[in-house]
Amino acid sequence: MADYLLLNGPNLNRLGQREPDIYGAQTLADIEKACRAHAKARGADLDCRQSNHEGALIDALHEAEGRHKGVILNAGAFTHTSVALRDAIASIDVPVIEVHLSNIHAREPFRHQSMIAPVALGQIAGFGALSYILAIDALLSFVEKS
Repeated sequence: MADYLLLNGPNLNRLGQREPDIYGAQTLADIEKACRAHAKARGADLDCRQSNHEGALIDALHEAEGRHKGVILNAGAFTHTSVALRDAIASIDVPVIEVHLSNIHAREPFRHQSMIAPVALGQIAGFGALSYILAIDALLSFVEKS
C-alpha cells in the first residue's frame, strides 16, 4: 500500500497532446514517473491514478481515508464545477493538496474559482509539472510535522 495518492482528473490523460502551449509537452506517465522517483527519494511511496469520471475520483478520495497519509489532486475542470468532489474532500480525514499545471488565476475567468481550495490544505498552480513535485514536498513536510 502506497503512503500517498496522486489523483488526476479529466483530460489529464491527454497531457503531451492537449494544448502543449498551456500544459507542456510531458505526458501524464512522464509526470507520474518523476513524482514516484521524487517521493521515493524522500522515503515515500506514491500511488498514481487518473480518471475522467467524477464518481471514480470521489471513490478514490473516500478510499484514501485509512489507506493513505495524504492526497495530491489535480481535478482538472472539475476543480471549477464539482461540489461533489469538494464534499468528498471535506468528508475525509486526509490532507489534500490541490495542484494545477497552469496558473488558473491568470486564465479564463471561469477558471479563477476553485470549489476545492476551501477544503484543501493548500493549492499549488502555475509551475507546470514542477507543481506536482512542490506538492509532494509540501504534503510530506506537513504530514511529518503532524
